[in-house]
Amino acid sequence: MLKEMRQMRVDSIISDWKPPEVIEKYVSGGMCGYDKEGSPIWYDVIGPLDPKGLLLSATKQDFIKTKIRHTEMLQRECRRQSEKLSTNIEAITLIYDCEGLGLKHIWKPAIETYGEILTMFEDNYPEGLKRVFLIKAPKMFPMAYNLIKHFLCEETRRKIIVLGSNWQEVLHKHIDPEQLPVVYGGTLTDPDGDPRCRTMIKYGGTVPRSYYVQDSVKVQYDSSVTISRGSVFQLEYDVTAASSLLRWQFASDGADIGFGVYRRTKEGRGQKVAEMLQVLPSERYNAHLVPEDSCLTCTEPGVCK
Repeated sequence: MLKEMRQMRVDSIISDWKPPEVIEKYVSGGMCGYDKEGSPIWYDVIGPLDPKGLLLSATKQDFIKTKIRHTEMLQRECRRQSEKLSTNIEAITLIYDCEGLGLKHIWKPAIETYGEILTMFEDNYPEGLKRVFLIKAPKMFPMAYNLIKHFLCEETRRKIIVLGSNWQEVLHKHIDPEQLPVVYGGTLTDPDGDPRCRTMIKYGGTVPRSYYVQDSVKVQYDSSVTISRGSVFQLEYDVTAASSLLRWQFASDGADIGFGVYRRTKEGRGQKVAEMLQVLPSERYNAHLVPEDSCLTCTEPGVCK
């Protein structure tokens, strides 16, 4: 996962990369206020989220990069708070608003994507989370939690606090009213008086079909191939010069598919993939939902496959 993070150029992801428009508009959540110890507060608003519409409109990798970008922004804010308050601020408070959680949120590709995001957090930001407050959890919450809890280590699970009907009272113990939006029991509003603080917290919504990639983009591919379950198909490309751009476009039919890029380190065709240099880590792509179109810059010449 660390190599995957380097491939995503995390050090410049805030300044050099911007999420697709559909993610910017329809992924809910945002940073708003600070707890009593000075830690940034991030809100995830689950109910209005349209997982299926989002995953039919952008790639899974774009969602993962977006979450990395959000996390890096929060880490940057922690550093600013540390300097401002002359104390060490390393972790955030997370508030999960579960009102409206329903069957649409436990769609299999959405759970798989969320699982990858949680694994990324666990692997790369293990100390970045102070506590998680779950509020307004409906009756189906235990079922949804059981689908994702195996992605979380025991220490992270201990940080999760499921609040009951007195959730506002509990939040007040950790967050001053002026740092808490009115909609969550505080006094904070946007400059125009909006109690939901929409300039800081996005509330998502149903994704219009006009964003659905398969409805709007019809890619003409050079060839097609049938790959049996559990089998491997390889293509070779001779990269003759450093800094060459290697681009790929593909779609799958009916299921996700694994994809990665490797470079030979020995002459001849006998070298196994496991012995090659990993250029792009192999991972699963939801190319049956959204066609994949990406590229990388090859730092060295050689045969890639």
